[in-house]
Amino acid sequence: MRQLNMIDKLLVELDTALRTLVPPVKRSSQRPNPGQHTEESILHAEEKRHVAGLMRVNHAGEVAAQALYQGQALTASQSLVKAQMSNAAKEEMDHLAWCEERLNELDSSPSRLNVIWYTGSFFIGALAGLVGDKWSLGFVAETENQVTEHLKAHRLRLPPHDKKTQRILSQMQEDEEHHAHAAIAAGAKTLPPWIKTLMQGVSKIMTQSSYYI
Repeated sequence: MRQLNMIDKLLVELDTALRTLVPPVKRSSQRPNPGQHTEESILHAEEKRHVAGLMRVNHAGEVAAQALYQGQALTASQSLVKAQMSNAAKEEMDHLAWCEERLNELDSSPSRLNVIWYTGSFFIGALAGLVGDKWSLGFVAETENQVTEHLKAHRLRLPPHDKKTQRILSQMQEDEEHHAHAAIAAGAKTLPPWIKTLMQGVSKIMTQSSYYI
């Protein structure tokens, strides 16, 4: 098997981007949807709109995470780190599938701003990979910690009778915590406070806009 050159790798990344940003009728996942056997609850119009907004935010976050991992895997120097990023990206693809399925059930759709989140996250991930694997892993750990906090907050904001969405977010939270712990175990460096604050600011912009658009 021939080695891929940079152009080949960029074409692969373009294909991945299109597959991420253009949802198929039904995206396949490695694992079953955690809420698939949960009876659908009766949601009033406002509750339905609210849950759809939360799931649109979570979907946008998964789009950004997919791009982040792809960018980091492209520029990481150690094969072990590349493999870790690729494996995490596969789990994030499960999350994409689950979010898209739930949005369809709620008669809603993903954020129209996803191309912006994907593009920005891909270049940030690639830059982090170039800086060094330990810093790249540190970026993953902090990203996943912040995503975990978002998911915890979203679970509290769900209508208490919406068990289906609750189970999806619960599994996503468990996965994100695992990704953070794996990055730390692999030698992630702790990011400077100003970078963490900047990441929180960008995340706030994404969550507030994706809820509506």
